[in-house]
Amino acid sequence: MAQRVRLDRIDRRILSDLQGNGRMTNVELSRRAGISAPPCLRRVRALEDSGFIRGYHADLDSASLGFNEMFFALVGLDSQAQDVLSAFEDALADWSEIRECHMIRGGGDFLLKIVARDKPHRDALTMQLTATDHVARVQTLETIRTAKDLSGVPVMADADAE
Repeated sequence: MAQRVRLDRIDRRILSDLQGNGRMTNVELSRRAGISAPPCLRRVRALEDSGFIRGYHADLDSASLGFNEMFFALVGLDSQAQDVLSAFEDALADWSEIRECHMIRGGGDFLLKIVARDKPHRDALTMQLTATDHVARVQTLETIRTAKDLSGVPVMADADAE
């Protein structure tokens, strides 16, 4: 699986550029990385094979698709036994409105990022969440506005640390 583990500056540039625009052509990517197209494509394939690139996706506008609300839910369970934690994660797996589920330390057991069409939908999702097995408490945090929304991780910032 891991063809190449150590990232050089060119790999980081490729990762940074693809993270910013996953539809970038190999020709443009290679130009920006300062290498020719064939070795650039080999590097991209190696980065995919080694797990640095997990996939490609489109960044959709939630409001255009009718999801006008985003909120977070801090969830506390009645037990932290592994089977209870796993059962909770399994219960949420097919719940499409839950976009992120993070097990956390301090203040609760899970932090969820949830989208809803409107306030009644948000309230219904909250009620459904509170009715989920082993949920002891739910604190919802309404989003007023989003000042920063970046996916991924900073790639080029770490290049000088090597």
